[in-house]
Amino acid sequence: MRGWAVSGRPGGPGRLVQVTRDLPDPQPDEVLVRVRACGVCRTDLHLADLELAPRRDGVIPGHEVVGEVVALGASAGRFAPGDRVGIAWLRRTCGRCAACRRGAENLCPDSEYTGWDADGGFAEYAVVPEGFAYAVPDGFADTAAAPLLCSGIIGYRALKRAHLQPGGRLGIYGFGASAHLTAQLAIAQGAEVHVVTRDGSARQLALELGAASAGSADPPVLLDAAILFAPVGSLVPVALAALGQGGTLAVAGIQLTDIPVLDYQRHLFRERTLTSVTANTRADGEELLTLAGSLGLRPRVTTYGFDDTDRALDDLAQGRVTGAAVVRVERVGGRGQRPRTVGSG
Repeated sequence: MRGWAVSGRPGGPGRLVQVTRDLPDPQPDEVLVRVRACGVCRTDLHLADLELAPRRDGVIPGHEVVGEVVALGASAGRFAPGDRVGIAWLRRTCGRCAACRRGAENLCPDSEYTGWDADGGFAEYAVVPEGFAYAVPDGFADTAAAPLLCSGIIGYRALKRAHLQPGGRLGIYGFGASAHLTAQLAIAQGAEVHVVTRDGSARQLALELGAASAGSADPPVLLDAAILFAPVGSLVPVALAALGQGGTLAVAGIQLTDIPVLDYQRHLFRERTLTSVTANTRADGEELLTLAGSLGLRPRVTTYGFDDTDRALDDLAQGRVTGAAVVRVERVGGRGQRPRTVGSG
């Protein structure tokens, strides 16, 4: 099979290199999936740029995978060949530690991750433990469903961690793949959403999706909660200062630049809370996929051919993607195809 592996050359074209690998054999509890589409996540970029140290030499990234089950491990029986499934970031946990036992498997010290510990979806085939695969809801094309499997799930967990009250005012800092899904989710549930981003096309998209405001400076109102999606630590005190009393700021990224010194009275007093988000639980994934269908989430997707996977990553790095980038794996096209942007699945 063909795939795209981390090359060890960060910082531009050549972050990934195309490789040929043997078809993976599913372990007893795994299923083999023919990949149809794989979303491009900023974590993939951190991995390719070696900001996130690869756990395997030449690992194949990609953890927003939609595909078709084609083979089962000896003890697997949850899915059947032909079923459409999704593969997300969280790949395996121990199931025995204190975190797993209390329902916080995202904090399992022995957790493993797709495209980091094991090869992911920037390939024609991938394997996944059947207990960590998701049934993909009807109503979403493969390319529209792919971003839900990380951008959607992580945004949903960040929204829960932000403790936004019904009808509250939510601030969103940065407006990429995860943020544009989280905004739709919050608005559909009655929130008033205010977006802060320097990108003009992202501000336009935010308003199209129903945001109450979208600007490059402070929101026009005090916020009840906020989520920081941009991996920029200098925005932490900015977002905290925009919170009203009792508000929570959730930081959603796996990486963040240094946070400046905080002023207690201005940034944390009056019971403001600063919290982080680490991966997700399988329950988060199931809940998000159910809500995505019932609330009518519509990912804004720019698609790339398989041979342009490296270009998709570079476009993400350079801020040339509005919404989510997705690689179509079922149709292997030639280099030079123009990315295609669609508004829904």
